[in-house]
Amino acid sequence: MNKLSVDLTNCDKEPIHIPGKVQSHGFLIAINKTDLTISYVSENTGDYLFTPAKDLLDRPISALSGYFNQPDFNIDDLLKLGVIRKSFDAISPYPVEVNKNPFYLIINESVNDWLLEFEPVSLQYDIQSLVGRSASAMLQGKSVSALLSGAAVEVKKLINYDRIMIYKFLDDGHGEVVAEEKEEHLEPFFGLHYPASDIPKQARELYKLNLTRLIANVNTNDSPIITFKENTPLDLTNGGLRAVSPIHIQYLKNMGVYSSFSISLIANGELWGLIACHNYSPKFIDYKAREGSKLIGEILSSALEYRQAEEDSEAVELFNSTAIVLSEHLNRDKYLVDALTNHDKNLLNVTNGTGVAIIFENELKTIGQVPDDESIWELADWIKDNSDESIYYTHRLSEIFHPAKNYKDIASGILACSISKDPDEVMIWFKPEQLSTVNWAGNPDKPVTPSADGLANLSPRKSFETWSQVVNNTSEKWLPEEITSVLRIREIIVAHINKKANEIRLLNEKLQSAYEELDTFSYTISHDLRTPLTSIKTYAELMLKNKTLDDNGKKMLDRIVSGANKMNFLIKEILNLARVGRSEIVYETVNMQSLIKEISTEVWAAFKADNAELILGQSIDLKGDKTMIAQVFTNLISNAVKYSSMVEKPKISVSANMDGGETIYSVKDNGMGIDNRYYDRVFELFKRMDNVKEIEGTGVGLAIVKRIVERHNGRVWFESKLNSGSTFYVAFKNR
Repeated sequence: MNKLSVDLTNCDKEPIHIPGKVQSHGFLIAINKTDLTISYVSENTGDYLFTPAKDLLDRPISALSGYFNQPDFNIDDLLKLGVIRKSFDAISPYPVEVNKNPFYLIINESVNDWLLEFEPVSLQYDIQSLVGRSASAMLQGKSVSALLSGAAVEVKKLINYDRIMIYKFLDDGHGEVVAEEKEEHLEPFFGLHYPASDIPKQARELYKLNLTRLIANVNTNDSPIITFKENTPLDLTNGGLRAVSPIHIQYLKNMGVYSSFSISLIANGELWGLIACHNYSPKFIDYKAREGSKLIGEILSSALEYRQAEEDSEAVELFNSTAIVLSEHLNRDKYLVDALTNHDKNLLNVTNGTGVAIIFENELKTIGQVPDDESIWELADWIKDNSDESIYYTHRLSEIFHPAKNYKDIASGILACSISKDPDEVMIWFKPEQLSTVNWAGNPDKPVTPSADGLANLSPRKSFETWSQVVNNTSEKWLPEEITSVLRIREIIVAHINKKANEIRLLNEKLQSAYEELDTFSYTISHDLRTPLTSIKTYAELMLKNKTLDDNGKKMLDRIVSGANKMNFLIKEILNLARVGRSEIVYETVNMQSLIKEISTEVWAAFKADNAELILGQSIDLKGDKTMIAQVFTNLISNAVKYSSMVEKPKISVSANMDGGETIYSVKDNGMGIDNRYYDRVFELFKRMDNVKEIEGTGVGLAIVKRIVERHNGRVWFESKLNSGSTFYVAFKNR
């Protein structure tokens, strides 16, 4: 293994909570909780108390009283008071004098010890009196970005560091400078990104516990902690004087920073980010100043939660209003897809996506920036095969579905949602690739340098030139609010589809009942009419035999007989139509070649169409009721012969072909054709065109054709041009 191959998590393994040292601007004494003896001291304690630090070890706490010029100062009493109150917040900082110099005593708890930290008092700061004004000015920001910018300005006024940055942690742990206030001569860091390794995991955990962190001077030597306890380092998790990781010190030196101060920002219980303060000369701010700054951080943290919640609520409200409008469209518009896509507020407004596609009833409709239709159909099939859930989303589509690399610029992220029990019916929102350049403060891959002993150790970056990393194949992540919005729209659409399905079911039941009543009525009336009609015809024919009748009388009786014949034919057709609705379909294989030849022979004889040419193409057998199918082709061929009888050379063609799962027959003639004004009336009962009134007919035949074909779950349609002929098509599903 190459010696320079090092796991970047080394920084995460550094035990920064037990550094064994303290910063030298103060000193530390640790008191054992059990016997109240001095268990640890920082080596520089002797410099402040004018006594060797090691001489203090293992002595009782009472021995400390002689080193402070305060007769009323009793550390034992302070510890007891803190234990009773279960907190030292009301005690710290406790003012003391160390060799006539003002110090603060700050008491914190360690695992087995009490930490007594002594820090000098800095008289240059009176931050607490300014906190209220600063907080008020900061909170003027109405948005998150304005709030952060205002916070950077106010913190700089408070502590006057050269550079104040608001540093936000992103999902993967790396950070971004989202606000900045600095001296004019300094290079801006706003917008720069920093690798997650700059602030390792255990450091982020400490930032949640210690809301402020001061490094007064990177060039001073830390003071070691001494103890008589072997191999038992002092846990300084709660200590303010805790020494800093050597890697981080070198990191700051490489940046030219002499002093740094950070304030933690906690939102919803998690570390949201830091107010990171840099100074390019040594700078110390005392405990009270840091506490005032911490208060600013706590106010900003609460405001962040509130402002972010406000912005989230605005997004949710926008999505909710879209859902309400789309629901209104669905209730008003005839077609579902039109309701969702044909208005100013439409499916695209359900998320922050830049495009959306909806597949419904085997049709595709898109809005905005989307892949081509073929790619969408392919993607929809992939989603169906790879997700059992009603919703699926990703912000790295091309890494999961490789064909998506061809359109990653417009669809690196997708959010898909089914809208019915049919898995082929789906809505898909798209987000484009983030071809934005992330500006890193130096290469995020920390260089590894060999140490003197030949082992490879991580060292901080030595160059802070902007290093760019192009983030590709990735879109912005889908927000929880977007996912919730899509699920809400899905509920609305599913409810609408179910409502329509129920309405159609009820209508079908009513229609079926109406059909049955109509069939019964038609059959009864037609049957009852035939008896008196036969009598009328019979008596008229008898009267015609009377030789005493004059020509006018005979002409009138001929008209009665002709009318009776026509009425009889019409009744017969109505009975046929009624019979179609009432008869059960008996499926069998129908030899179509034989059937068409038989029908053609009968039709040619009935119409005496000797001059008409019959062209029989390919025949394909059908599965269906033979009697009903015979009615279909009898009507179609009869019409073709009838309506082409006026041309010099009538031609009737009958042929079949397979198309997908259907067998399609066409019956074509070169007759008079159909005026396009009457296209919508062709299959209606008793409807006939004005140009065919001289040709015998009832307007029932094509209605029979339509009903028979639909009862076989098939389709019927036509193409026609006036004076150029017609072609009727019937399609039967292959069973």
